Amino acid sequence: MTTNRTRRRILAGGSALATLAWSGAYSATLTPRQTAGPFYPDVRPVDDDANLTRVRGVESPARGEITELAGRVLDADGRAIPGALVEIWQCDANGRYRHSSERASRDMDPGFQGFGHTVTGADGSYRFLTIKPVPYPGRTPHIHYLVKVPDHGSLVTQLYIEGEPRNQRDFLFNRLSDAGRRAASTRFEPDSASGVLKASFDLVLGLENIVPA
Repeated sequence: MTTNRTRRRILAGGSALATLAWSGAYSATLTPRQTAGPFYPDVRPVDDDANLTRVRGVESPARGEITELAGRVLDADGRAIPGALVEIWQCDANGRYRHSSERASRDMDPGFQGFGHTVTGADGSYRFLTIKPVPYPGRTPHIHYLVKVPDHGSLVTQLYIEGEPRNQRDFLFNRLSDAGRRAASTRFEPDSASGVLKASFDLVLGLENIVPA
């Protein structure tokens, strides 16, 4: 997707977006593009905020290991991208997606939202409350991401668990380069203070990995 016409582009997505320069020569590893998969939500849940562990009207919280998933959206030179829309979606603790074509025999967890979205802050930060991803038939545990930068473009990727043994047998994970695997993986570690898992995942966007708006 590299262009020879312009090596520096200006983003001006309203007052929420600062003016950012996009450089073709990057110092950080760009987050690799990956498929959105067959289960991008076609029917949104009652709730679609940044807390996937509670569903309005359902008393029980989501099953699974509750995880605070946070990070930043950055350009290739490490500068924050504020005002970017970040969406995530994943299967529940039973391995089921909230999608009309999901035909799994396993029960769906009514307390898991399955999809969430937020907008990055002035420092490019985002935060979700979700569950640690679990295996889906034929796939290693993963969380889908979609990042949209107003008036500029978008990136679809997947986040993996660093050190997960199933990664080595996953066809999409194995399509990535060694650098791409490192850039698309993170640890899910317990936090003694909050009692939940914590995971940090920065998304790095540049000319080479975004799809133009």
